[in-house]
Amino acid sequence: MNKMEKYYFGQFSDEHLLAIREGIKLFNGQFYWECHEELEDLWLEHVGDNARFVYWAIIQVAASLYHYRNGNILGAWGMMKKAQDKLNRLEKNKVETDLLYKYLSWHKFKNAIRRINESTPLDGYEELFNFRFSSPDKWDVSKNEDSND
Repeated sequence: MNKMEKYYFGQFSDEHLLAIREGIKLFNGQFYWECHEELEDLWLEHVGDNARFVYWAIIQVAASLYHYRNGNILGAWGMMKKAQDKLNRLEKNKVETDLLYKYLSWHKFKNAIRRINESTPLDGYEELFNFRFSSPDKWDVSKNEDSND
């Protein structure tokens, strides 16, 4: 794995990746409400850490897909718009690291989110509904205690 040379507070790290493992499994299983609940606890615990915007974006996409599955286009779009805002904040604050791209298929995830707009019909959410993060069971990452030095 390409390790970051130095961790800067607010960037997405190994520790963040390992923390979201269960939430990602729930998302991949299309247990969107449960994913939301799992990641919300992390989001609340990491106040002040910009990496929480990764959790927040995934939470909001999961909530959007929950609404999509229930045929609620207004709810789906409302949450998707918020998720798009979180992606913009992630980029502005330079939170993204190679871990997101390597382990979470982040590029594909972001593109699917950004293709949706307020005039997208429900069937336009299909690509994102069928999206799966790479399986946490295949992640070759372990918490590196000195990554925060």
